[in-house]
Amino acid sequence: MASVKQVQVTFDCANPRAVAEFWKAVLGYVDPPVPPGFDSWDAFDASLRVESQGSTWACQDPDGVGPRLFFQRVPEAKTVKNRLHLDVRVGVGLTGDERVSALEAEAARLETLGARRLRLLPADEENEACLVMQDVEGNEFCLD
Repeated sequence: MASVKQVQVTFDCANPRAVAEFWKAVLGYVDPPVPPGFDSWDAFDASLRVESQGSTWACQDPDGVGPRLFFQRVPEAKTVKNRLHLDVRVGVGLTGDERVSALEAEAARLETLGARRLRLLPADEENEACLVMQDVEGNEFCLD
């Protein structure tokens, strides 16, 4: 039986670099190492065929713990709710008003990066509160 060693999460988007820059700021991620023979990712991108320039970008956890995120340009716009989303875990171990305050504080920070707040899902008998948001291209994610 094969053993999974890593997971990469891929985003379809219109502007891969802009979406990557947003998620780098959200998660504290960094660009992967520049390919050998290039001084920068911009130099690498400029070496590609014109139609491929700007078509992909990636970022990764600097500690190598979280999954790599990959962003690829697609021609169609997002039209429906995501079938997969990221939960940004900022309220772990917190409950009640303390949890909601932590979610609200992180939401305010992310709004300065271009995120949009959609709705607060209040705590119920089974789940603690979470805050549903959208990234710079409208991809939903939760502050959890």
